[in-house]
Amino acid sequence: MKNKILCAALVLMLAACGQQKETYYVKHVEFPEGATVEQKVDMASRLVPTPQQMDWQQMELSAFLHFGMNTFTGREWGDGQEDPALFNPTELDAEQWVRSLKDAGFKMVILTAKHHDGFCLWPTATTKHSVASSPWKDGKGDVVRELRNACDKYGMKFGVYLSPWDRHAPCYGNSPEYNKYFIAQLTELLTNYGEVHEVWFDGACGEGPDGRRQEYDWDAFYQTIRKLQPNAVMAIMGDDVRWVGNEAGLGRETEWSATVLAPGIYARSAESNGRLGIDNMSADLGSRDILAKAQEAFWYPSEVDVSIRPGWFYHSEEDNRVKSLKQLSDIYFRSVGYNSVLLLNIPPDRRGLLHENDVARLKEFAAYRDKVFADDRVTDGTAMWTAAPGDEHTYNLKEGSTVNVVMLQEDITRGQRMESFTVEALTGDTWHEVAQGTTVGYKRLLTFPAVKAQAIRIKVTGSRGKANVSRVAAFYAEPLAEDLQASGLNDIPYDGMKVVQQSPLAVDLGKAYDISAMTYAPAGDTPRDSLAYRYTISASTDGQNWHTVKETGEFGNIMYNPQPQSIGFDQPFKARYVRIDAKAFGGGTARVSLRELGYSVAR
Repeated sequence: MKNKILCAALVLMLAACGQQKETYYVKHVEFPEGATVEQKVDMASRLVPTPQQMDWQQMELSAFLHFGMNTFTGREWGDGQEDPALFNPTELDAEQWVRSLKDAGFKMVILTAKHHDGFCLWPTATTKHSVASSPWKDGKGDVVRELRNACDKYGMKFGVYLSPWDRHAPCYGNSPEYNKYFIAQLTELLTNYGEVHEVWFDGACGEGPDGRRQEYDWDAFYQTIRKLQPNAVMAIMGDDVRWVGNEAGLGRETEWSATVLAPGIYARSAESNGRLGIDNMSADLGSRDILAKAQEAFWYPSEVDVSIRPGWFYHSEEDNRVKSLKQLSDIYFRSVGYNSVLLLNIPPDRRGLLHENDVARLKEFAAYRDKVFADDRVTDGTAMWTAAPGDEHTYNLKEGSTVNVVMLQEDITRGQRMESFTVEALTGDTWHEVAQGTTVGYKRLLTFPAVKAQAIRIKVTGSRGKANVSRVAAFYAEPLAEDLQASGLNDIPYDGMKVVQQSPLAVDLGKAYDISAMTYAPAGDTPRDSLAYRYTISASTDGQNWHTVKETGEFGNIMYNPQPQSIGFDQPFKARYVRIDAKAFGGGTARVSLRELGYSVAR
């Protein structure tokens, strides 16, 4: 500790003496006691990524493959009691997965090797709850191996998701025993499948048998990864990559990779983040104001995870609800364009294939990006520009240029420094401001109404010392209109419905229908405590005599991904009245409104 403080003090002294050579802090910097705000800002400006973090950032697009027992049960979170015999993909083709993703511009694939249900997609020695007990390939299959081989064939990077929460393992809740169990599984994955580029596990934690709480040994998990796969980045519950704070594909407009948020894997994180009053979802993770209160900073860039469908696992009823090209484009500009990496989930179906609708949308998404970014209209945008606050630089455009997108990039191997800037366009003899931005980092994309211009001008209105702008580019993106075709969320007109009871919510549909499925579509995209988690659905033809049509259901992961989720039934039922008795994740009564429920009518 003393050595760190002395070193930091020496760096400050050299800077004060006007030395030109800068000293950088890789991944972490601790501020000296008594450091001023300006000294902290200066040190944070020289915080840089590790080579592994830099490689990760440059990928821009990664793919998540949620595949497993939930694929065959129709659930989002399994309970661990599923029969392994249910897992039986008929046409599993990992090469089809990787080939489709490679063609769409993705650089890495991450597989849910084990989700919360505890079912393992490789023949593990730790449990019988795995593919070895399934009828798929007579118990001799290994999904992880097939994906690894496909990644090798197509030159794709490979990552694994291993859920810490295990609803099947009897030892879950017996912390020492389960931690050994988990490390054994992690060791198998990191030993037997070649190079692993990203290890992804969240902090999900539920109760074990008899309500026992599991305490994860994050330090031991960390040491296992560092020993077996030293070049892998550790995501979410790791110290290389952080969760952006939602699962809707929305990054922050001001996104600092040099952040004061302590990674959750560190024992001190709860105290440090609590003292600062921040978490992954906080709007401010790196401003001067928050740096003033901090004792340390981290290079801890954000990953934006979102699914191409409403759910994370495949559900046939969502085949026509794949995100539109406009939705994916908007997500791209608000993730990759907001100094983050986009982790897009594309779930294989029960055949073991990426569904045709998903693949078609991926091709459309890739073609659109290729078209937008193929023609950089800036003629001289790749020369390094070292920019201090107040500096401006003019970039000429090709003759006859119409642009509506501007891209800025910093050389983050020398830190993230840009705090604010403006973009102006020269039309005729007049400069017009067309956009404003805050942070840049690895990449920032700004969109604005199309303008025909001869040049653009970037003005730096705020930076931490001198920003190192490595590229400025301008493009034209064809505007996209949202597909207004009926989404299929609701077949019954809301005008004919009325609420007959608020809690639990009971709805008069206006007349009797044969209901084949329902959808819960939370209003807005913001996580909140009142969202429905567990539910019971009842139906009636007269409003007096009710019968249960869904005894116990669960909207898995709804707290962090408040997107529409389907409610399936064993068979259609006739009803004029429908009632949902819903509980929130914490056990309290959930609030569900009439227009948050949709109904599919049997044809």
